[in-house]
Amino acid sequence: MRPELTGNTDTIAFIPASVLLQRLHDQTPIDHFTLGWLMSGLQKRSFGIIMLLLAVVAITPGVSLVAGLLLIIPAFQMIAGHTAPVFPRRIAGRPLPTRHLAAVVQRAVPVLRYLEKIIHPRWPISRWPISPGVMKRVVGLVVLLLAVTLIVIPVPLSNVVPALAIALISLAYLEEDGLMLLIALLAGFAVLGVGAEAAWQTV
Repeated sequence: MRPELTGNTDTIAFIPASVLLQRLHDQTPIDHFTLGWLMSGLQKRSFGIIMLLLAVVAITPGVSLVAGLLLIIPAFQMIAGHTAPVFPRRIAGRPLPTRHLAAVVQRAVPVLRYLEKIIHPRWPISRWPISPGVMKRVVGLVVLLLAVTLIVIPVPLSNVVPALAIALISLAYLEEDGLMLLIALLAGFAVLGVGAEAAWQTV
């Protein structure tokens, strides 16, 4: 029997994101799933997983606007200090085709397994000079600003770089890799700076 996908699992031993996503894939209902189902299963690691999945979706042209709007919700809630994302009941309970989630997971897991050779638990946030709560809010703020760029800059392929930055931040946060998280946040600020400059030039 496979281990249950619960929030208590990762408190016993750290579980890489690729393993967590594979379990998620294996335990997803056959036809449809809901965001509420995801939230109840992932619990404390739900911020990282949800943002990572939405960032992967946002890379795809044509759906970056929707993904950007959805990314604003967990990002804002991180800033507010929530322990897990809370979506409006209408969104959380809406049935979504399992095949869409399966397609994203099947595409993401092999890449994650490769990236986990580089991104892994080290320099935990608890040892940083600022508190984990403050760091969580910083992550949420950067993701929020990057998500806004996915919405307000309608230039073709302009979604790719911000989405990749969000994915890197989310993965580093999820894998509890403090060093990579710092690098990813700096990259995120750089992307925001370039985007602001491009917007200013356009104006």
